[in-house]
Amino acid sequence: MLNLGQQNTLSALRQTDNGIYLIDEEENEVLLPNKYIPEGMKMGDEIDVFLYTDSEDRLIATDLIPKVYLYGYALLEVKDVASFGAFFDWGLEKDLLVPLNQQARAVKVGEKHVVYLYLDDQTNRLAGSTKIGRTLLKLGIDLKVGEEVKALPYDESELGFSVVVNDKYQGMLYKNEIFESIDIGDELKAFVKKIRSDNKVDLSLNRFGYRAVDDNLEKLIDVLKANNGVLNLNDKSDPELIKNKLGMSKKVFKKAIGALYKQKKIEISDTGIKLKN
Repeated sequence: MLNLGQQNTLSALRQTDNGIYLIDEEENEVLLPNKYIPEGMKMGDEIDVFLYTDSEDRLIATDLIPKVYLYGYALLEVKDVASFGAFFDWGLEKDLLVPLNQQARAVKVGEKHVVYLYLDDQTNRLAGSTKIGRTLLKLGIDLKVGEEVKALPYDESELGFSVVVNDKYQGMLYKNEIFESIDIGDELKAFVKKIRSDNKVDLSLNRFGYRAVDDNLEKLIDVLKANNGVLNLNDKSDPELIKNKLGMSKKVFKKAIGALYKQKKIEISDTGIKLKN
């Protein structure tokens, strides 16, 4: 079966003036144009290709790697805007159309937005959508509190960042719990903090419990080593200064230096902390 919008492993069947026809196990054929044929390719060789449709809606194979696959999400740049939609760069020669009715808001050339790739049932064409929330599962959240997940921020509000969780679920990172710089489209590692009654997932960028403490201790020691064993921060330092230098809250920082002090790994003074030899 030829899978549109996905990688396919196909075999070279026959050469023509326009390229090489590839074949799957069911003997379905698709053209790999001459410009995509790797040097030295022979009939019978297997090749991994991405399948999409050209400007005339013909199924085409390419060895180019797209920035997003079918039913996936990626940060893409707007290349052109028309009355019926906008065209995004997704790594292929033919830009990806995001129809006007699939835009969360009007977009401009040069902007970057998280885009969902789907297959239009009526036209059988690949298209994109920036209405991310409507593409995510609303029921059956198969996650546990404390579980590590992938998080992709796609929208920002005063409250925080709306994120795609594990390419499936709707999540939220709250700004008052973020102690590092993040942007729309960043691929983040996060942890499930709470699964809400509306089936949305509250996330944290930090672990919970003992593993969280261990992570912060290692991070603090690494920062100390990178600064010749000295850091001009202590438990009386300004929270914003701690956040900017370490990417952690003052509460977490105080716990970390307290643990390291008890382990006799650092000295604490009025001017900061120092790593013991």
